[in-house]
Amino acid sequence: MPLYKIATHETHNLTAMNIGIIGAGHIGSALAVRLTSLGHSVYIANSRGPETLTDLARKTGATPVTPREAARHGDIVVVTIPLINIPDLPKDLFEGVPADVPVIDTSNYYPLLRDGQISELESGDLTESEWVQQHLGRPVVKVFNNIYAAHLEQKGQPAGTPGRIALPVAADDAAAKQKVMALVDELGFDAVDAGSLHESWRQQPGTPSYGTDMPAAELQQNLASLGTQRTPEQHAEFAANQAAAEKHLEAQGVKLK
Repeated sequence: MPLYKIATHETHNLTAMNIGIIGAGHIGSALAVRLTSLGHSVYIANSRGPETLTDLARKTGATPVTPREAARHGDIVVVTIPLINIPDLPKDLFEGVPADVPVIDTSNYYPLLRDGQISELESGDLTESEWVQQHLGRPVVKVFNNIYAAHLEQKGQPAGTPGRIALPVAADDAAAKQKVMALVDELGFDAVDAGSLHESWRQQPGTPSYGTDMPAAELQQNLASLGTQRTPEQHAEFAANQAAAEKHLEAQGVKLK
């Protein structure tokens, strides 16, 4: 039995869903464009209020709402905000939201350029998404964090297309993972089961799969080569890779939000 599974479907048109997106940055906006184009009803929220999202609504077809309204919109919720802002979300954000609604987390840790040092993430004991899960009080599914927003919006392809980009999907809840993997496939990407949330360090910044648009076979091989338990040496290596990448971005004048 293979270690990793790829979502495969005979049809790419799922039943139209209600999807809430909390975060209107690059990834949130790209998802809104693609999901509305596929016929899904999308509510999108930011921290500044729906009245600031008029232009984005015009571009994407999504409906501007508050974070609480987005969380209660329906079938899947996407949380795509800077990691440092996760603790500022309303504590009752998911109150009344059914337990079977998957919550997607797209976050990445950028300690130099944006987030500052988060002590719980410095040791390597926790992954970013485990930290997010603790703060949200809900199980999360890790995906869409390792692909550029422009590629997410523009590079989806039909299943079976040679070189189709694969995205790792990590979670502890099997049913939530399968629902999200089906959505990834519908968006035009091979969804590779990347194991548990504790294994999602393999798709975080500084790792080989981060921002590299691997096809499924290469991604599966890469995940397998890393093992499942992060060693201190791996943590140090990938943290150093990320620090170098952040310094490069800083030198170019890039600012993250």
